Amino acid sequence: QVQLVESGGGLVQAGGSLRLSCAASARTFSRYRMGWFRQAPGKEREFVTAIIRSGGMTSYADSVKGRFTISRDNAKRTVYLQMNSLKPEDTAVYFCAFGGLSNWDYWGQGTQVTVSS
Repeated sequence: QVQLVESGGGLVQAGGSLRLSCAASARTFSRYRMGWFRQAPGKEREFVTAIIRSGGMTSYADSVKGRFTISRDNAKRTVYLQMNSLKPEDTAVYFCAFGGLSNWDYWGQGTQVTVSS
């Protein structure tokens, strides 16, 4: 069982920045893919970004490209999401995810991000 604990959410004005963190309990953290998803009220959970185990390859949803950056520190077993130029439509609960090549096996409890206009 892997526990994921997100932090860093909050309220920010449009155009502002936030940095989310997700700490994992897995000692094998460096072997797994990490990702961020989000869910806005009344909408389905959607993919935001992911990073492979070495950190050398990342992918992003079109809606966040150029504004969000995912990174990881394997020594700290932590993945980060730097969010810049935030928009009201980025308002959602953000979840980090831990998984292998084809599945997301574990999820965090989520952290609320609210962007005011």
